[in-house]
Amino acid sequence: MSNYSPDQPIVKGADVIYPPTGLAGEYAPLATNPYVGCGHGCKYCYVPLVSKQPRAEFNAGAVERKGYRERLLNDLNRYERAGELNHQVMLSFMTDPYHPGDSSLTTWTLRALAGRGLGFCTLTKGGARALRDLPLFRPDRDAFASTLTSLDDAFSLKWEPDAALPGDRIATLRRFHEAGIFTWVSLEPTLDAAASLAIVEATCGFVDLFKIGKANYLKGYGADTDWRDYTLRMVDACQTFGVLHYIKKDLQEFLPAGYPNPLRVEQHR
Repeated sequence: MSNYSPDQPIVKGADVIYPPTGLAGEYAPLATNPYVGCGHGCKYCYVPLVSKQPRAEFNAGAVERKGYRERLLNDLNRYERAGELNHQVMLSFMTDPYHPGDSSLTTWTLRALAGRGLGFCTLTKGGARALRDLPLFRPDRDAFASTLTSLDDAFSLKWEPDAALPGDRIATLRRFHEAGIFTWVSLEPTLDAAASLAIVEATCGFVDLFKIGKANYLKGYGADTDWRDYTLRMVDACQTFGVLHYIKKDLQEFLPAGYPNPLRVEQHR
């Protein structure tokens, strides 16, 4: 069985703009990762495991991928020649576009994507660091997203010690929403079921979509969680508040029969 969704273009020779597969493929048809490493120090981060990069090295901070700018421009030429510009490119699965270090490359990347007509989406735990790029976001093409695991600062500091605090991320989501930008929240990993449900209630007034998954790549974590109960309570909460939501494949077995759960929702106004 293919890991690709029909809306994921495969452009021959593309290098740093790619169609993500597996769990990542549920988030976006295309993605790009301008950096290697991050610096948020999230204890649940799967990237060092899948990239075989020492966690201490990954957590030390983000650095520009070798030759990234030239490689991206070459890919943009390929996508243009293939007529595949009617897509959104997500930043990032293997790093954070608004990591604690110098993230000016993110601004350059967004400008380059927009310059060819591609849409973009940023998924970040950087909070207000993203606000400098708010003027680049186009309501009819782009989206802004944040990962949230809890509303509690102490909980966040335990799991995401160098990421922006939850209140910062939430305030930034609100700013993007007020500017007319489509916003969404990744509730993955779910480290505490009650905390994730509380996030939906607290943010549903300015978040357009919630993407909901389990705690993956954390050996043994979540073994005591009743995932069926969590899924059904999450579905009930999203319906009660009238918000768009996508239940990821690792929880779909718990959905009611015939429950509408579209993989892609247009992430723009």
